[in-house]
Order: sequence, then structure tokens, then C-alpha cells
Amino acid sequence: MGIILFLILLSVTNISQISSQCLEDQKSLLVGLKSNLIFYSSSSKKLVKWNQSMDCCRWNGSISGGIEDSEYLFGLTYLKKLNLAYNNFGRTEIPKGIHNLTQLTHLNLSNVGFTGQVSVEILGLRKLHSLVLSSSDWANPPMKLENPDLKMLVQNLTGLRELNLDSVDISAEGSDWCQVISSSLPDLRILSLRNCDLSGPIDSSLAKLRSLSVLRLDGNSLSSSVPNSFANFSKLKSLSLFRCSLHGFFPQKVFQIPSLQNLDLSNNEFLSGTLPQFPLNGSLRDIILSETNFSGSLPASIGNLVMLSMLDLSNCRFNGTLPPTIGNLTELDHVGISDNNFTGSIPLFHLSKKLTYVNAARNSLTGSISSMHFQGLPKLASISLGNNLLGGNIPSNLFALPSLQTLDLSNNKFGGPIQEVSNLSSSLLEIDLSSNHLEGLIPKFFFQLDQLTNLVLSSNFFNGTVQLEMFPPNLSRLDLSFNNFSIVSDDSNTNLPLLPWVNSLGLASCKLKKFPQLSTESKLLILDLSSNHLKGQIPNWIWKIGDGSLIQVNLSFNMLNDFQKPYKFPPSISILDLHANQLQGELPIPPPDFLYVDFSFNYFSKYIPNEIGNLIRRAIFFSVSNNKLTGEIPTSICNASYLQVLDLSGNALSGSIPSCLPNNNLELGVLSLARNNLSGDIPDTFGDKCSLRTLDLENNVLTGKIPGSLVNCSFLEVLNIGNNRIEDTFPCMLTKMGLRVLILRSNELYGNLLCPSAPTQEWRKLQIIDISHNNFSGDISVLNFSNWGGMISANNNKDLIRFDSSFLDGLHYQDTVIVTIKGLEIKLTKILTIFTSIDFSSNKFHGEIPSSIGDLKSLYLLNLSHNAIMGSIPASIGNLKQLGSLDLSSNNLTGNIPVELASLGFIAFLNLSFNDLFGMIPKGPQLQTFTEASYEGNVGLCGFPVNKSCNEDGVSSPPEFRNKSEKEIGWGYVSVALGFVVGLSSFLWLLLHCKSWGDVYFEKRYFLRK
Repeated sequence: MGIILFLILLSVTNISQISSQCLEDQKSLLVGLKSNLIFYSSSSKKLVKWNQSMDCCRWNGSISGGIEDSEYLFGLTYLKKLNLAYNNFGRTEIPKGIHNLTQLTHLNLSNVGFTGQVSVEILGLRKLHSLVLSSSDWANPPMKLENPDLKMLVQNLTGLRELNLDSVDISAEGSDWCQVISSSLPDLRILSLRNCDLSGPIDSSLAKLRSLSVLRLDGNSLSSSVPNSFANFSKLKSLSLFRCSLHGFFPQKVFQIPSLQNLDLSNNEFLSGTLPQFPLNGSLRDIILSETNFSGSLPASIGNLVMLSMLDLSNCRFNGTLPPTIGNLTELDHVGISDNNFTGSIPLFHLSKKLTYVNAARNSLTGSISSMHFQGLPKLASISLGNNLLGGNIPSNLFALPSLQTLDLSNNKFGGPIQEVSNLSSSLLEIDLSSNHLEGLIPKFFFQLDQLTNLVLSSNFFNGTVQLEMFPPNLSRLDLSFNNFSIVSDDSNTNLPLLPWVNSLGLASCKLKKFPQLSTESKLLILDLSSNHLKGQIPNWIWKIGDGSLIQVNLSFNMLNDFQKPYKFPPSISILDLHANQLQGELPIPPPDFLYVDFSFNYFSKYIPNEIGNLIRRAIFFSVSNNKLTGEIPTSICNASYLQVLDLSGNALSGSIPSCLPNNNLELGVLSLARNNLSGDIPDTFGDKCSLRTLDLENNVLTGKIPGSLVNCSFLEVLNIGNNRIEDTFPCMLTKMGLRVLILRSNELYGNLLCPSAPTQEWRKLQIIDISHNNFSGDISVLNFSNWGGMISANNNKDLIRFDSSFLDGLHYQDTVIVTIKGLEIKLTKILTIFTSIDFSSNKFHGEIPSSIGDLKSLYLLNLSHNAIMGSIPASIGNLKQLGSLDLSSNNLTGNIPVELASLGFIAFLNLSFNDLFGMIPKGPQLQTFTEASYEGNVGLCGFPVNKSCNEDGVSSPPEFRNKSEKEIGWGYVSVALGFVVGLSSFLWLLLHCKSWGDVYFEKRYFLRK
């Protein structure tokens, strides 16, 4: 059933003086029309009142049928305006009788359910000024404009001032539709062609429409830039180009069109641009640039837009500070500036009395929030400032804003206690204060917010003792995880639910020593009891909560050792995390429809069931790593074709890798079979549609060659086949791929590193390479490090190398890597993009170190030890200002130690021992801090810290060149190396922000919740 039918009649000239009333014959036609219309008289408040006693010019109503061949409707030959919008005629075509209404100037048939070809009869309505055929009904097929086509339509209706064909299938190219409209409709003022299957480019001929005030082209694949001529639309009020696949640089002068009020360029991710200086008293009311590539700063002249109501710049690349003038815009209703690079403090918004929404999340905003920032804003309903760098106390008046419903201050640096509030906001529905430094007791007023549905306080320092019964009864989500308080519950009445409406409950790291009584929580869907002190058996009542309706359970990081029997996983469960416990026995059969199961870091033994692949057919993530599983990998695993992550590492599996595994599982992004006893060749069956991002096969007994079909894995970022028995040459086919981590250490690889197909050795993203302990040879001086882009830029970005699931939002798989120094291993449980490393040690390289090594400005670790490298140490190493570890020991290096090395202020480990270096050790803040062991075996070196003084020329006596076969390391060096490993481990621990030893030990290769 639609909304309204408006009929406005054109009176004849000889009765113009009574034009407020319609003619009797027209009234009779309308009464007859009413008798034929299909509508619900019982619910109608307008149509049912049509009668002879009322002026038919004032009739309106709602209809759903009865006009298809209506002699009454199409007999109204003097009808001037017909609006049938938002009625429901149910997949019929435009009635042919419409051609009788030749006096029509306005025709609106939007959202009435008409389908099929746009009627040719419309071409006869030559007096039309306004034609609206739009539709937003996605349930019905769209109307088509093929015969007649767009050209025929506009050439017959040249008087149109408004043309709205939204969602009509036009299917025309830019050079066609632009030119035919601009040449046929010179007086057009409103043009709306949203979702019409138009293609680009946007033709400059549109600029001929000098009277245009509204242009809407949303949802078309224009694949075009926006012509500069758009700035010539001097009367333009509204421009909407949402999701048009635009690119290029947007004309800045369009923002400065004096009449422009509404501008929407959102969801054009390749469209770039900057904001101009805005003129005084600008007319702009809405600026929507979200999900574009706009960048630059937000100018202070934004304060000139006194009429601005909506500002949405979210998910762009803006930076700089937020101008205080933005807080002076009294008409502001909506501010969306999230997901940019804004810095500095938040402006005061206390003058924006109409403000309802502020979202500045995921920036780099600093400073604190005072009680003035959002003071006296009666309509403010939502504040989102999460994922910034804001600190200080949270002002208590935020909780007293009268209309506030959502408050998100998560992932900041707010600290201290929250002060109690007396005049609470009764509207508060959602509070998220997670991941801050808040402390003290949970404020009592939180328990008084009766309307509250979401309360998230996780990852803070709240303390004390908390009872679940104290929280508001309407909560649907409660997350108290990772604080310093203890959770207790009153078990005296186990028949009543503690939280009757809760569907998500997070109690991780809440010092629980026993399971809280949750068996009566009928609405509970998500339960997190991880990182507590739970021991013994998992009670079988957990799987019956809500009549078995649980969809997500996390019991990881406890001391659970068994399942209370009988037990059965509920069929509804899709995410089950039991990793890091003491569970033992046979591997449990996963729930039938699960998406994610993590049984890693337990004591499960025996075999993986032969039918496992059939049991996990729908699985996206499956990990049984670091258990005691034996036997072979079942070939049925290839039937799990939806897997994105498969981790069987850290067991005692034997046999070969199933050859079907790389080829059948096209969604597979992570395959980790490391630290087993797998043998045979790596299958050369990586298919054309390979999606692998991580392949980790280290520490097995694999033989054969590196499979050439790996080149099909164009997304591969992490390749680790270290500590096997692979006998092959260097994998040149991988040099042009997007690898970030390449580990080939401790195999039987041989030959040089030169690649005929890629002589420049590209490695555009490579940041960690370890080819140590092989038989590689060749002249190292021919290597050109200038193309190793991942190590050249000084990268301050602390992102992690990880795999993000495309199906499980907010979950990711964390890669890990081992960095080796003199045979001592340091495990990086998080690989930051700022960590870079080259380890070529223990091979047979010769030649001189190329000076291009100095181009690797972000390099942190360089190990070329135990080779036959000769020549001098290049002075360009002094350019490596980020270098923290340098090992050139046990080579044939000669000459002086370059004075440039003394400027390396971050170097924590240095080993130049057992070479033929001579002369004075350069003086600097770092080089004298290392012990003599770092320089031993270079008999020509003098000066502190070696026990040999230099003569007046700064040299010692000529060196006695040693026998190159006698490259031994004394116990003094070993003690230095051991001391360094302890120091470097501490440094990396701080660098990688490890929370505790448990996180470092267990956070291996599994999904983590953001």
C-alpha cells in the first residue's frame, strides 16, 4: 500500500476566477475513479472521504491498484500534475492510457512498483516540466529505457526542468548520455540518474546545463575524473557522486561555488583532492567525503561555513590539527572525521547546540577532554573518540548529557578513577571505555543506568570486588575482561538468571577460580572466560546454556584438563577457543558447523582422525598446533575447501604433505606445518588461484627442491622453509613477488644469488631475509641492495605482519619468526613492519661488501659472519642509523674500521672479531662500550677497548696475518654474545609491547580478537 495520490486540475480560462474549485465533470470522473480504485477502506483516512460535497482539488489518498485501464483517470484530460508516488501497483507496466494526459506538466511515478520498458506513450507528454520515474524498491526488477531510449525521451520532452530516472536501467556510455541531455534539455535544473548503469567518462558537454541546481549520479560505474568545468555550474545547490568509481583530483573550485549547499563524493576510494579556503558565509550545509583519498589539512576557514550541518570526512587521509573554528559552527548536526591522521587536541563543541553526532575515532588525537568540550549540548546523542592518544581523566559531565546514548572512548590513554555523577543521563544505551588506564572502583552510577544495553570496560585497571547481580538488568553486552578486580556471584538462587538479557559476556582475566553459575542465562550467545584460574573439568552444563544456543565460547589460558562427561558441543556453536590449557587424550570432534576452532597448546595425543576433513568442511580456521599428535596428515584435510588458516605445527606428525592440500584449498591464506617430522618433497601443486599469504614448513626433514608453482601464490608474504634438507639453488622466481619474510636457513641450498630473470634483485617489500647456514657462494659485491624497498624507507609504522580473515571480522592470525645470532635464537612473536633483518651468515660468499648496503636506511640487524668476504668495511654502513646489531666476524675484512660506524647511536651488538682489521678503533659514544671480545682476532687494531695502544700515527705495529682456517671464538666472546641476547631480548620485549610472559610464550599462530 502506498502513501498519497495528488490530483491537481487545470481550470479553463473562462472560470479562472473560481480556480480554487474543480469542474463538475472532473469531479464526476474522480468519484468514478474512486469506485474503481483498490484500497483498504477500513484503514484509509483520505480516499474514503472522497465525495461530491468536497472540492476535489483537495482530495488525496492511498491506492494499490485500479488505474491500469481506468477511463476515469485517463479521462482527466485537463490534469496538470499527477503524483502517484509511493503507491504499490505490483510489477505492472506504466498504463498506456497515460498518453491522454497531454496537459501534464508534472508526472511523478516513483516507487510504485512499475517494471518493464518505460512506456512510449510518455513521449507524447510534451508539456512536461518534471518527470520522476525513480525507484528504490530492490525487490522488483527496474524499469528499462531501451525503446524508447534516453535520446528519444529527451528529444521529445525538451521542456523538462526536472528529470529523475533513479534506478531505471539506461545502460549508456558517458559520451552518449552526457551529450544527448546537454543538447536537448538546455533549461534542465534537476538531473538525477542514480543507479542507472551508466558508464563514463563524464563528458565536459554537461557544462552546457547552466541552469543546473541539482546533479545526482550516485551508484554508476563512471570510472572517470570530475571535469574542471563543474566549477562553472554557478547555480548548483546539490552535487552527489556517491560510489561512482571516480578517480583523479577533484576540482577544488567546486567547493567554492557560492550557491552550493550539499556535496557528496563518498565511497570513491581513488578520488583524491584537498579542501580549499572557504569564503565567508558560505552556503555549504553538507560535506560528505568519506571513503575517498582526500588528504591535507582541515583549513581554519571551515569556520566560515556558518550553515554547515554535516561534515563527514571519515576514512580519508586528512592530517594536521583540527582547527578550533570547527567548534563555532552553531548549525552542526553531524561530525564524522574518523579514520584519518588528525593530530592535536579536540576543539570545543559547546556552541554547537544542534550537534547530535561526533565521531573522531581512529586518529592520533592527543591531550585531554575537559568539562567544557561537550558542555550544554542538549541534542548530543553519540560521542565516539576511540583509538586515539587522548589522556587525562574522563570528565564526569559526559555522563550527564541529557540526550547521550552512545559514548565510546576506547583505546586511548585515559587514566585515574571515574568520579561519581548525580544527575545521570537517562538516555545512555552504550558505554565503551575499554583499553585505557582507568583505575579504582567501577563507579556506582554505572549500576543505576537502567536503560544501558552495552557496557565495555575491558583492558583497564579497575579493582575491587564486583558482583554480576549489581549490573543493570537490561544489559545485552557486558565485558569486564582484563582488569584487576575479582568477579563473584551469588549462587543462592540458581534458578534466576544473573543477567536475563545478556547475549555477550566477557569475563577474561577476572581472577575466576570457579565457573560462574550461568546455566540459566537463556539469551547468552557469546561467553569469554579466558585467562582465569579455572581448573579441572569443563562442566557439561556450559554446552546447554540457552538450550544449546551458544555460538562463541572462549576458555583459553586456563588450567582445564578434561571435559565433564557426557558432553556434546551444541550444533549452534561456530567459534570455540580452548587453546593454552592442559587438555589431554584424543582430539575432540569439532562441532558440526564451526567456523573457528583452536585446540592449540594442550596435551592432546594420538592421531588426527582420518575423517577430519569431512568434519571441518565449513571451517575457516583450524589449529591443533603444539600438542602431542602423531601419525600422518589425513588426506581428507583437502576436503575442507573453505579453510583460510590451517595450523598443525609443533606436533610429532610424520609422513609427507598431502599433494592435494595446496591445490584443493583455494581459500587457504595460512598453512603452518612447522616443527614436525614431515618428510618427502614439498608438493609442487600450488594452483593458479593460490591465496597463500603465509607458508611455514620450518624444522621438518623435507627434501627435494623449492616448488616452482609457488610463483602462483601472488599474495605470499611469509615463506619459511628453514631447518630442512632442501637441496636447490636460490629461488629466483620469488624475487618479484611481494614477500616480506623469507627464511631459508639451515638447508642444503647452493649456488649464487644472481637471478638472470631479475638481475636487479627486486624484493620491493622484503624486510626479513635469513639464508644462513647453507652452501651459497658467489661474489657478494654484485648484489644491488638499492631495490630492497622494504628496508630502504625509515619506517615508523608499528603495524604487524599478520593475516586478517575476510570472513571472521576482527580476527586475525599472528605470524612469528626466529632471528638467529651466533646460533642463539630469539623468537619474535609479533613481527612489526619496522623490524628489518639480513642474515647471510655461515655460507661461502666472497668479494667486497657493496656500498649499496648503506641504502637500507631502516635496517636493524645485519649478519654477514662466517663467510670469506674481503676488502674494507664500506663507510656507507654509517648511514644505517637504525642499526641495532652488526656481525661481520670471521671473514677476511681488511683496512680500518670506518669512523662513520662511531655515529651509530642505536647499535646494541657489534662483532668484528677474527678479521684482518687494523688501525685505531674510532672513538664514539658506542664503539668503546663493547668489550675486547667484539674486536679480538684483529691483531692490527689498537686503542680502547683492545689491550694495545696506538703509536703517534694512530696505528699499531703491522698486523701479523693469521691463518684463515683458524677462526675460533673464545669463551670471552661467547659470554658477550650471551649477554647481548639477554639485552636484545629485553629490547624487543619493550619494542613489541608484550603484555606478559604468557602472551609472549603462547601468542604463536592463532587468531586474536581485536
